[in-house]
Amino acid sequence: MGLTKRKLRRLLFPLSSERSRPSGEADSGANPALQAIWDVVAMIPRGRVRTYGDVARVAGLPGRARQAGYALRMMPQDLHLPWHRVVGAGGRIVFPRSSSQYREQGRRLRSEGVAVKDGRVPRSAFMDSDP
Repeated sequence: MGLTKRKLRRLLFPLSSERSRPSGEADSGANPALQAIWDVVAMIPRGRVRTYGDVARVAGLPGRARQAGYALRMMPQDLHLPWHRVVGAGGRIVFPRSSSQYREQGRRLRSEGVAVKDGRVPRSAFMDSDP
């Protein structure tokens, strides 16, 4: 019998069952890939941005932009990572325009001096792609 989507998801994303974990309780045995992504996001300086794909590549996970998004979605709240400094390809805020996350990301970026126009940040705000 082959792998079902559910089994494959459990293999690829072992922390997904811990979504209901109370905030503030970071998993000490966290997936090393998630930890690597969190480390890269923590190093993005104020007023600069990186794409999900770039975060994944610098974390040693080339081609796994979606996993970078997953890592940010699953991060423990007590990490206080600058999630707002990660944008989609082309500098686009990936949240739906009508969502509170879209407004919050734009607000946080503007407060750091990053221009946001029509849900996009300028190329000048991007970090150099070298690790």
